[in-house]
Amino acid sequence: MDTSQLSDMLTPQAERILKRQRIQDFIFHKSTLFFAMTVLFALISIIISLIISAWPALREFGLGFFFTIEWDIINGQFGGLIAIFGTVVTALIALLIAFPLSFGIAVFLTETCPAQLRRPLGTAVELLAAVPSIIYGMFGLFIFAPLFAEYVQPGLANTLGQVPGLSYLFTGAFNGIGILCAGLILAMMILPFIASVMRDVFEIVPPILKESAYGMGCTTWEVVNKIVLPYTKTGVIGGVMLGLGRALGETMAVTFVIGNAHKLSASLFAPGNSIASTLANEFGEAEPGLHYSSLFALGLALFLITFVVLALAKIMLARMEAGQGKKT
Repeated sequence: MDTSQLSDMLTPQAERILKRQRIQDFIFHKSTLFFAMTVLFALISIIISLIISAWPALREFGLGFFFTIEWDIINGQFGGLIAIFGTVVTALIALLIAFPLSFGIAVFLTETCPAQLRRPLGTAVELLAAVPSIIYGMFGLFIFAPLFAEYVQPGLANTLGQVPGLSYLFTGAFNGIGILCAGLILAMMILPFIASVMRDVFEIVPPILKESAYGMGCTTWEVVNKIVLPYTKTGVIGGVMLGLGRALGETMAVTFVIGNAHKLSASLFAPGNSIASTLANEFGEAEPGLHYSSLFALGLALFLITFVVLALAKIMLARMEAGQGKKT
């Protein structure tokens, strides 16, 4: 039966209702398409504007800009390696520290936490995410850095600093601020984001799956490892990427504690720089020319780093799903 025959069978009132529903569906479809395309157009516009603004520096220095440590404003020589190195290293330090802590918090809140403590602790974790980044920066500079220099850095130098192959990472002056301090502050900042996402995705696991595993004699760790994590791996990786994205782009907190020095050092105690802190410190005073364009080139580098991280996460998820399909 075609549409014309169906329309002949409908009453005038039903036909008007059907026509109105078709119009509503058409408007809804086009509206959602417009919203989705707006995001795509905004992304493309950002990329184009970054490339156009960064082009003078890229034309002058070529791809070597991203692998050169020179940053001499007076002589007009610029390279982004120091800022790129600081951005990547501080983000990795933050992730290495925040991920296991976030995982432990999420498991405790969803599996072993007493009922009367679950809501207060969960709210406390979420409140940490609402703290402005400048507050973390002030805390890191005036409270954490002095304690870090007096107690933690000497301890690391006397322990891990004595291990062959790691000694070069924990040498230098104990001044508190530096790459490692910035990584630790970033870990504090991204921990509530990762923990909140993990807790939420852990809670969507059907209770019957966990109860069945417990009924078979599984321990809590076995339930988490064999049931919860496979069921929620996409959400867990999404939470990690959310935290990593904030760590890569964080500005004010890192600017307070990283040292803001255009120096490349193997020591994690040494001051350094990041892309975001460089932009925050110099963009307002940059004059049109190579300096101004080089800052846009650093912004483009940060965008590319984020894109690569997200692409690797997508590839990893695709491989995990393919492997899971082969097992089943």
